[in-house]
Amino acid sequence: MHFNKTFFLLTILLFFVELYIGFFVRDDFIRPYVGDFLVVILIYAGLRTFLKHNKLTIAIGVLLFAYLVEIAQYFNIVEWLNLSGHRSAEVIIGTSFSWEDMLAYTLGVGLIYFLDVQGILKNRREDMVKK
Repeated sequence: MHFNKTFFLLTILLFFVELYIGFFVRDDFIRPYVGDFLVVILIYAGLRTFLKHNKLTIAIGVLLFAYLVEIAQYFNIVEWLNLSGHRSAEVIIGTSFSWEDMLAYTLGVGLIYFLDVQGILKNRREDMVKK
């Protein structure tokens, strides 16, 4: 296990962006699409903060998790869990299935994976230690 400061800071930043989007943005683009695009990047960054495992495995895991949550929305998981009307649960879990969300997840994971593999999000402290 290790600690990657760059991914940690990205996780914190995206967490607050997602909270803002989830609770205060009421539109037809940012909340449904940008929020979904960013949430998978948030999860990937959170995992990469502490895990140095195969990047592709982490990316695929995040994508499968996002797909699973979206499929659970199709089956009204919020209602099944008796959480209807609980704003936080509805924002975090979501309440409606959308193929566009699946695309947003795929694009988000694709972008963060590409940036990670290309070394654009390197932990500068790791670079200094290697020299």
